[in-house]
This record gives sequence, structure tokens and C-alpha cells, in this order.
Amino acid sequence: MKEYLKHFLHYLSVEKGLARNSLEAYERDLTAFIQYMTENQKLQRVDQIDRIHIVHYLMHLRQVGKASSTVARTMTSIRGWFKFLAQEQVIRTNPAMYMDSPKMDKKLPKVMSLEEVERLLEAPKTDEPTGVRDKAMLELLYASGIRVSELVSLNVEDLNMGMGFVRCIGKGSKERIIPLGRMAIDWVDRYMQTARLKLLGDRRTDNALFLNRNGQRLTRQGFWKIIKHYAREARIDKDITPHTLRHSFATHLLENGADLRAVQEMLGHADISTTQIYTHVTKARMKEVYNQAHPRAKI
Repeated sequence: MKEYLKHFLHYLSVEKGLARNSLEAYERDLTAFIQYMTENQKLQRVDQIDRIHIVHYLMHLRQVGKASSTVARTMTSIRGWFKFLAQEQVIRTNPAMYMDSPKMDKKLPKVMSLEEVERLLEAPKTDEPTGVRDKAMLELLYASGIRVSELVSLNVEDLNMGMGFVRCIGKGSKERIIPLGRMAIDWVDRYMQTARLKLLGDRRTDNALFLNRNGQRLTRQGFWKIIKHYAREARIDKDITPHTLRHSFATHLLENGADLRAVQEMLGHADISTTQIYTHVTKARMKEVYNQAHPRAKI
């Protein structure tokens, strides 16, 4: 089974052009699925897997406490793999063909208030190179709404400081151009002119935009630790992640009258229904403000 998984991952990479993060997710999901089939169901061949085996696996994921989003993503991975196996005539019938993904719990994304965003952005100490770098990253992330994987993948040439925009490659290797505000442009420019050169040291060939202390490209895990650190420094009583700034970017734009289609384009959502979740957030916050402020709301 593992050999067929390798073929599938190669197909997704070469023919579908999936990003590394997506490939890693498929590999994790399907490796765990194959392990369950061989160890729990005692199946050795992929053509032995039937619909009931897949159902048992999804039930197993629920029983061990996996989130509905994880179960739904796993089902997508399983369905894609069996579709590939059927196309390649490895299996005669596709056991996952008519199986729907489990319904996901609809949770509103967590966002920060403008005051919390200001505190977070002011947290880095900009008297040292890493502080200037961190300030530039946070400003850029909030100004553009890009994903953390897109942030750490940026190269120097992806920025056009004169025109005021950043170019990034999102899911499915799709390119998009996002405008930047003056504050983000100024801090990124300051970082590139001073702190980045110090972090780069003697290495003059690395085109990665954001570097770690060793002069190498900063990783997702590295930035995750950075934003957690500054959330504590800013005394923000919420579970702040890089995606929280992305959610806040979209919500604050819509609260101030931005067009939904424009926000969809900037976020890189293929389906506008994904972007529409932020309209629910703004309505929920509007109701909260109303209940706190209107004199007859509490009667």
C-alpha cells in the first residue's frame, strides 16, 4: 500500500502542482489510514479495502477525539487516493466514490480587536535586528492577510516597495498580488536596509526575505514561537496564532466597508463562501456592541 501512496504523492506534486504543505497533509492522513488498515483491520492489499473499512476508520478518528475538520480533511485525502487508484486501474471499484465528507462544526474564527492588534504590533523591541525583523513580519502579516507559509516563503524580489505590493504564491501554486499599507512598507524597508543585512552576515546569496539568527530562511515553526512570545508580551488573553492575524485582517476590512470580492481576492480563497464566514463574525460583533451600548438591550 505504501508504494501506491508514493505514486499518488508524486502525481499530486508533478501533475497537480500541490504545495509542500498540502502534500505533507495528504501523506500524514494516508499513512495513518494505511497503518490502521494493516494493523487493526489486518488488510495487506489496497484492493481488500471496502467502504465499511473506511467507515470504521472515520469512527475511530471520532472516538480518539479528532476534530470534525480533521476527519473531513482525512476523508478528502482517502477519496482522492482511491480515485487515483481507480484511474490507474489498481482497483476495480472505488469504495470511497459515493462517500461524503463528515459535516464540519461551524466555528467563527477568532479575531483580535484593533486595540489588541496595536499592542501586538508594538511588542517587538526594535533596537536589535531580530526585533526589527519581527516588527516587519507582524506589520506585513496584518497588512496583507497572507498565510504564515506564504510569509516565510517570500523572497526579496516578491516585494515592490515603490508600487506598494507583495507577490505571494498560495495554495495550488496560485499567484496573487496584495497591496500593502505605508506602515508595513516602511518597516519592511527598514528591515531590509539594516536588520536583514546584519542577520545575513557574510552570506550574500540567500534571497529569502525573512532570516533567522543563522542567516537562513525563517521557518513556520520559528515564526509560530515568535508570535506566541509577543502575544504574551502584549498581555493578550487569547490563543494567538499566525492565522489569528489573517482572520483579523479580513474582519477589520469588512467592518470598515471593504468589498467581499476584494477580500476574497486578497485572501486567495477559491470559493467566496469561505470568505463569507467573516461577515458572520462582523455581525456577531455588531450584536455584541449593540447589547453593551443600547439602553434598552439589557432590559
